[in-house]
Amino acid sequence: MALDRWNLSVLFSSEEEFLATLEEFKSLIPLVGDFQGKLSNEEKLAEYLRLDKKANMLLVRCYYFASMRSDQNKKDVANSQDLMKVQIAMQSYGATSSFFAPEILALGKAKVEDFLRKNPEFSEYSFQMEKLFLEADHVLSAREESLLSAFTPLEGGVRNLYGALTIADGGPAEAKMSDGSTVTVTQANWSSLIAKTKKAEDRKAIFEALYSYYDAHKATYGEIYNLTLQKQMAQVKARGYSSILESHLSGNAIPLDVFHTLVRVASTHSEPLRKYIELRRKALGLEKHRSYDRFLHLAESEKHYTYEEAKELFYDSIKAFPEDFQAKAREVTKDGYVDVYPGEGKRSGAYSTGGYDIHPFILLNYVGELNDVFTLAHESGHSIHTLYSEEGQPTLKQDYTIFVAEIASTFNEHNLLDYLLRRGELSKQDRIYLLQKAIDEIVSTFYRQTLFGHYEQIMAEKAERGEPINYQVANEVMIDLYKQYYGIDIAEEGLKPLVWAYIPHLFNTPFYVYQYATSFTSSMLLYEKVKNQEKGAFDRYINLLRSGGSDFPVSQVKNAGVDLTSEEPYMAVIHRMESLVDQLEKELNN
Repeated sequence: MALDRWNLSVLFSSEEEFLATLEEFKSLIPLVGDFQGKLSNEEKLAEYLRLDKKANMLLVRCYYFASMRSDQNKKDVANSQDLMKVQIAMQSYGATSSFFAPEILALGKAKVEDFLRKNPEFSEYSFQMEKLFLEADHVLSAREESLLSAFTPLEGGVRNLYGALTIADGGPAEAKMSDGSTVTVTQANWSSLIAKTKKAEDRKAIFEALYSYYDAHKATYGEIYNLTLQKQMAQVKARGYSSILESHLSGNAIPLDVFHTLVRVASTHSEPLRKYIELRRKALGLEKHRSYDRFLHLAESEKHYTYEEAKELFYDSIKAFPEDFQAKAREVTKDGYVDVYPGEGKRSGAYSTGGYDIHPFILLNYVGELNDVFTLAHESGHSIHTLYSEEGQPTLKQDYTIFVAEIASTFNEHNLLDYLLRRGELSKQDRIYLLQKAIDEIVSTFYRQTLFGHYEQIMAEKAERGEPINYQVANEVMIDLYKQYYGIDIAEEGLKPLVWAYIPHLFNTPFYVYQYATSFTSSMLLYEKVKNQEKGAFDRYINLLRSGGSDFPVSQVKNAGVDLTSEEPYMAVIHRMESLVDQLEKELNN
């Protein structure tokens, strides 16, 4: 096994062991079905919960193994088939166990709480039960739940269709440069190619080489996105939610005001973002600042980092933190748990996965730039969060929500940035480079992700009103939002309005991306408290990580010291942006 690849043998030593475990899981499905109509009996309920936990532990191992192996090479048909086998078995389990929620709700909250008090063995189910009763108005009868579960394969099919079109059927493109040469453009390298390109016409060629694929398939992407919205509308109608947005927030008790306040603050306080764009345009000598020009550096740095150097830089940045935190950082980046470099067919981007007592794994597409060092720190934050969650919570309370997931990752980024700014005597170029890095983090994580969340809100409302959804509608909404946030007319860029088709989260996990912004807001304020040595701040932060999935996320964040129901945290990000842009302006003018 290469040291820079995942060692998936820690999950299964062979294909045969994986398939045998999957068969063991499948053998439990009919046993689960035998409990239908019997959960009012406490002994039967206890037996069911033991069986459910056993089944879920088997399923999680199979899913992680199959999905990660598929992500290593999306063009490998055998791996895709194995993942599909797991997904089919998962869907079958969901359909068979769909009676669980209605029967538990029929027992009543008092009886369930009494059962848990008398049976501490099942205390790890307590928060799951609390969430279930929170959603009681949206849980249907056992028969209706069973019927809905029959459509689960179709729901997964929408995600699979997007993945097949984008990754399996997609591939590298060629861009012709102004000097007659050609460059190969991929999802993994296009931004770095643009950052190194001096001529506007060459940047345009690189951008259009990537986006020409979305343009060629824009009608299909439009139909897939329409299916994504119609799938959500079906859930809204079947379960009695007031809106698509509520259907995504309700289960985690996230007040609608949290989303609306975020969007309102970001969309109406974009002055520092527009000022930054204009500063960049002047500093770079551009006639127009195109959206893809965001990758251009205001200060050049030829420094590249080997992966080993990136790890050491990250380790050095956290030396002021407790030894346990440092040990966990080294643990999550051990050989075999990080898949480091790009490869043919490998999924683009980066992520961390783990939980349910499984050691976290990290996927990177490392090419040696400073951004890759920050990505390593970011994904390591997720994995550190997972280790703390596994350490602090029983198995079924380890799975923390998306809403808090980006706190630990961006906390690490804030700290790495400060560490780099503190190191030795910085040149003017160094200061500009890192100021841009700090500002770009706010732009990409706070403004850009809120813009995409705003886009989802508008498109969802169109679907709710029964308006037609196609690529033209999607493009028009995106054009309006870029004007509102960035002050840029992306219609002039030709293919840029198709950026919605480029964002997989909009198809795979609707109303996910806005949580990057809420997490960034939380992590920034939590980090400032730690940086300023506020008494108990780091302990509260670690307690947030340890809390895993044992409480509702807004409460978890509030207990750590940030109230996301008010405007104050979001305005703090705006003020931080204003301050950084002012500092950058001074550096550029000196």
